[in-house]
Amino acid sequence: MSTGTAAPAATGTLSPGVRAVRLDCGDGIALSALISEPASQTPRATVVALHGGGMRAGYFDGQAHPDVSLLTLGARLGYTVIAVDRPGYGLSAERLPQGQTLAEQSASIRTALAEVLTGRPTGAGLFLLAHSYGGKLALTCAADPLGVPLLGLDISGCGHRYAVDPADLNDIHRRAHWTRNWGRLRFYPPNTFRDSAPLLAPMPPRERSEGARWPRSFAELAARVRVPVRLTFAAYETWWRHDEESVSDLTARLTSAPWVTVDRLDEAGHNISLGWAARTYHLRALAFLEECLARAGRAA
Repeated sequence: MSTGTAAPAATGTLSPGVRAVRLDCGDGIALSALISEPASQTPRATVVALHGGGMRAGYFDGQAHPDVSLLTLGARLGYTVIAVDRPGYGLSAERLPQGQTLAEQSASIRTALAEVLTGRPTGAGLFLLAHSYGGKLALTCAADPLGVPLLGLDISGCGHRYAVDPADLNDIHRRAHWTRNWGRLRFYPPNTFRDSAPLLAPMPPRERSEGARWPRSFAELAARVRVPVRLTFAAYETWWRHDEESVSDLTARLTSAPWVTVDRLDEAGHNISLGWAARTYHLRALAFLEECLARAGRAA
């Protein structure tokens, strides 16, 4: 992992204590990322944050209000937090203009995380916190062992049954999708949309084309996920079906997960981590990580 000019800031202005880093994922390809670390202690664990489609790593370091950033909150609570620009975004976009499939992204992330573990204290293990398309990647990573201690998954804005025509996934930034992505204006601090402009990015073609296959892919990999899973759906989530029957079917397929929990978040739209509800969501996610740590400790 390197810093400085070799690792340009992934998404504009950064919060205090957050810096840009570069992760090697093999074949001469580097991923840009943001990192925040506890100031004076070995981390309790390392949170790896995976953004959604058409976004960037800075999604987890929102600038519209100090309470929004997962990176600063996590470091204050004793965790190292690394938000990665997934393959095809940020630093790797030039080398991977078509992006990668979920299986390829999983392999790239596995290589990049192996570097994170080298010469850096990571605490009790890794915890994947993911949003939307990043949730698909987190589940894919968990289904195909990373080769590193994985404590659990916390996923927001990702289900297994679309509430839209899959053809609508081809351009998620279309003006017609504004409400699907954001919900209501009142959910967000002032200047959110101005400050979020650097976070938006084109969705790579291979990623776009694979999106419609997700319901089938999930059905194939769900039973191989062997870590605890927490799922959060915003009250105004409209990309995914999250009625009781759909959620029951989703959780029932995660047959190998030690436990699965589902949370609902009021006064929030799809982009939870940029809204007023971000702090509530991030605290609940880190509380779930604490539960994973406690159970892992008791098992040991």
